[in-house]
Amino acid sequence: MNYPTLKLLVDGNWIERTASGSLPVLNPADGSRLGQLPRAGAPELAAAVVAAQRGFVLWSGLLPLERFKLITRATALLRERAGSLARILTLEQGKPLAEAEREINLSADTIDFLAEEGKRLGSRGVPPRLANIQSQTVSHVPVGAAAAFTPWNFPVNLPARKLGAALAAGCSIIIKPAEETPASCMELLRAFVDAGVPPGVVNMVCGDPALVSSTLIAAAGIAKVSFTGSVAVGRQLAELAGRHLKRFTAELGGHAPVIVCEDADPAAVARLAVAAKYRNAGQICASPIRFLVHRSRYASFRDEFLGGTRALRLGNGLAPETQIGPLIHERRVSAMQAYVDDALACGAKLLCGGRRVAGNGFYYEPTVLEGAPAQAQVQREEPFGPIALLDVFDDLDEAIGRANALPYGLAAYAFTRNLRIAHELGARLQAGMIGINHFGVSQPEAPFGGVKDSGMGSENGLEGLLAYTDVKLVSVST
Repeated sequence: MNYPTLKLLVDGNWIERTASGSLPVLNPADGSRLGQLPRAGAPELAAAVVAAQRGFVLWSGLLPLERFKLITRATALLRERAGSLARILTLEQGKPLAEAEREINLSADTIDFLAEEGKRLGSRGVPPRLANIQSQTVSHVPVGAAAAFTPWNFPVNLPARKLGAALAAGCSIIIKPAEETPASCMELLRAFVDAGVPPGVVNMVCGDPALVSSTLIAAAGIAKVSFTGSVAVGRQLAELAGRHLKRFTAELGGHAPVIVCEDADPAAVARLAVAAKYRNAGQICASPIRFLVHRSRYASFRDEFLGGTRALRLGNGLAPETQIGPLIHERRVSAMQAYVDDALACGAKLLCGGRRVAGNGFYYEPTVLEGAPAQAQVQREEPFGPIALLDVFDDLDEAIGRANALPYGLAAYAFTRNLRIAHELGARLQAGMIGINHFGVSQPEAPFGGVKDSGMGSENGLEGLLAYTDVKLVSVST
């Protein structure tokens, strides 16, 4: 099986047992137990904060070039280990092995980009207004020790975004990955330990989420908090961070619309849409969900989309033929069924799927619903699973209004051959990331973040790095 013994990482020490006990980690493909995860209690959390403070002093004192060399040594190890790490990721998360390996290599690219930006992060001069002021410089300085909280859907890439930005800026970090997928993050951090990053600079704790988050955010030694997850939990952590005046970045949920205009090629768009919708079984915050298709193109789009969806091969992510793996746990399967049952009761039409797959594991059929009304739960809440909603529109203003109607604003997509309409859609759609004629909005070099209830701040890009810095002005007079 090659699943590692699970451990926490505090001050360079791997901790296999604690007085707080352990949690089981399951394989979503068959429900079997993969391992036991030690739970961090108050002693481990306190030690992690002290270690991160000490690590920050050491790490921030290194030259940016020295930090860059250690970081890129770690990403070289990450790439060397991508094959074995991908298998671990698939075992505990479920996604197809090819997707897992792409995630690991993209994570290394993301960290490398941030390290490059950190190496050249400079200061600027500000002309003085008074004759006795000799110089004024504005610089970005590392904010301090950071606490990062990440979910299970991208268990390497999401920690990598926070880890890469923190280290490139000169910060230390404590990461709490999801308890469902701890080994992926553990092996990510192992690459940094093996590369020679000093003890205390990178730390990992798991356990009771409420205890871990409340303890770390309230700790005086933590200066920055970053969270990826649901809107509900994001609100709670934002309130806690605000109470302690901690800098806070949140990448929260989405409910991405897709507008397919009258001049688009419906079959070509549908083929792209199936691949984007069902990647990682739809467990992606920027996943396309609400497909609004011009009435004149709807029948062609629907037929191609249904054909592609029905052809998807569902199964264990380790099987080479698998295109869509299991959901992360039984609760998500039950949630999918509840969304479908509610939509049908509200008047939606089930075009395909709509049932859990019999047998072991947490599988749900790729599902397409047509005409789900606005009051259906799945139209108002992020399903975070393999459910697509198809509907028609007649007027572009109507489509944009429906796309913007929800409080979410993470990603939005549109397809048109008309350059004027493309620019209009880019200007009027309310989202932090808008893809016109493609779905690939997540790139190491570009900021990733939402507006409205989908979060605050960005990760990736230069913006992701600057989120781990404070601005300092030094004005020198004679």
